[in-house]
Amino acid sequence: MYEAAGYIHARAVQAAAGIDARLRSQAGQGTVEYVALVLLVALLMFGVVTAMKTYRGSEGQELGDLILQKIKEAVAKVKY
Repeated sequence: MYEAAGYIHARAVQAAAGIDARLRSQAGQGTVEYVALVLLVALLMFGVVTAMKTYRGSEGQELGDLILQKIKEAVAKVKY
């Protein structure tokens, strides 16, 4: 009886140690930072395009359209 309880306790401690090690691991940290950077740049570009579209003048409208066109071309080239 005590052997079985000891075995169960030892397995539980090993499982907890494995979970703890995985939580402290930095694997994937670079990916998270890269995604955050891409989202930040996308937000900045969205703001620029929005500001240019509301600008009173054809130059702002043309620049906004050009930026949108280049972004669409770049996205279309991405293959999954």
